[in-house]
Amino acid sequence: MKPLLLFFFWSLCLTAHSQDVAILKYNGGGDWYANPTAIPNLIAFTNTTIHTTISKIPKTVAVGSQDLFSFPIVFMTGHGNVIFSESEAENLKNYLTSGGFLHISDNYGLDTYIRKALKNVFPELELIEVPSNHEIYNQTYKFPNGIPKIHEHDQKKAQGFGLFYEGRLMVFYDYETDLSDGWEDAEIHNNPKVVREKALKMGSNIIEYAFKN
Repeated sequence: MKPLLLFFFWSLCLTAHSQDVAILKYNGGGDWYANPTAIPNLIAFTNTTIHTTISKIPKTVAVGSQDLFSFPIVFMTGHGNVIFSESEAENLKNYLTSGGFLHISDNYGLDTYIRKALKNVFPELELIEVPSNHEIYNQTYKFPNGIPKIHEHDQKKAQGFGLFYEGRLMVFYDYETDLSDGWEDAEIHNNPKVVREKALKMGSNIIEYAFKN
């Protein structure tokens, strides 16, 4: 995406005009619609704290839709299988390499499937761990140790993986932390306030980074 267009996206989100973000709808049987309160809560947090003006209710967009290009960032989660057709993979690739951004939250059970699906989109690229000094951890909120641990599954280390294109992080995948659980209504997972705030702050950084880059 050209610098001028990136500036336009960021400016739009800091003015009276609202900007939409979207949840990615995919095929394969996985529950793409999981954690329904997560993105609305994250939007409310960023609008309040870093003064974005994102529409309160996220849109839903299919992987193969041309509407994908209307959103500076799309969010993906689920527990199961993910299948991108050849045309869907091509559409997603074009979206991401032209300046779009995809955040994926492993809602426990997604890992095997999403890695295979991403290989269909970018066979030449590998998911690599994003270093703690990367910009995504150093936006308004600082995470000097990298991605925070939010939700425990298998006593494994929380990791943030990424796909890079021409030096730009275009896909950010949170693994063994489940950021989107931390964005949901407090009573759903009963996360302590401090843990939930860490999740929302990291989510805010993701949005801020996506709008600026």
